[in-house]
Amino acid sequence: MLMKLRWFSRAENRLDAWVTRQHQERVLDGRTASVGPCPDETFLESVARQSKQIALSDPRVDHAANCPVCMRRLLELRSRHQSRRRRLLFTAAVGCCLLIVASFVVVGWHGKNTPHPIDNMAAIPETIDLSNDGTLRGLSSNSAEPSPLLSVSLPAALVRVKIILPRYSRPGQYTVAVTRDQTVNDPLAHGVAATNGGGDREEVSVDLDLRKSRPGAYFLSTTHVQDQASYYYPLQIK
Repeated sequence: MLMKLRWFSRAENRLDAWVTRQHQERVLDGRTASVGPCPDETFLESVARQSKQIALSDPRVDHAANCPVCMRRLLELRSRHQSRRRRLLFTAAVGCCLLIVASFVVVGWHGKNTPHPIDNMAAIPETIDLSNDGTLRGLSSNSAEPSPLLSVSLPAALVRVKIILPRYSRPGQYTVAVTRDQTVNDPLAHGVAATNGGGDREEVSVDLDLRKSRPGAYFLSTTHVQDQASYYYPLQIK
C-alpha cells in the first residue's frame, strides 16, 4: 500500500511539472493575457524565492503568471536563486568536511602529544649489578650460558632499572629486554639507552613496564646495538 502511495505521489509530481511547463510555454509565446501593470523587481524576487509573505490572491501574482515579460524575469531570478542556493550548500558541505578533517587532525595531534599514562606514573627504581657476571664476553647470544650464580629479580610493576654492566663492557647503546626464553622474539618489555660511566664500569638505565607480567621465571637480556652481542640472565618477576 505504501509503495502504491509513493508511485501516485511521483506520478502527481510529474503531472504538476508538465502542467507548469505547458503554462510557461503559453505565457512566453504570448498566448495569455495579463491585467494591470508589471510589478516591481522586489516583488518578482520575492515570488522567485517562493516567499511565504506573498499571497496567491495578490493580483500582481496573477499578472506575473500570465505576462511574458514578468515570466521571463521570474525564470531568470529563480535560476539565479537556485544557483546561489547550490553554491551555499556546496560551501557548507566543504566547510563541514574541513571541520571534520581538522577535528581528526587535532584529536590525532592531541593523542600523539598527550603523555601516555606510563609517563605520568612514578617508576620504581631498581638496580641490577652484573659487574661480577662470569659470562664470557666473546660468546654470541646463541651459545652464551647465563651465570648459574647470578640471580636477578624485578617486581611486576613499572620499573626504572639501572643495570651495572659486566666489567669491561663496551660503551654505546644497549637494548634491555625481558623475554620468556633466550631469544628477543616477542619481549614482554624492552628499552634502549646509551651507557654512562667510564673505565671498567658502564651503566645503562631503561624503563620497563612489567605491570602485565605474571610472576614467574623469565630472562633479562642485554644487547649491544652496534655488534648485536646479546647476553641472557635468569630473572624472577615477583
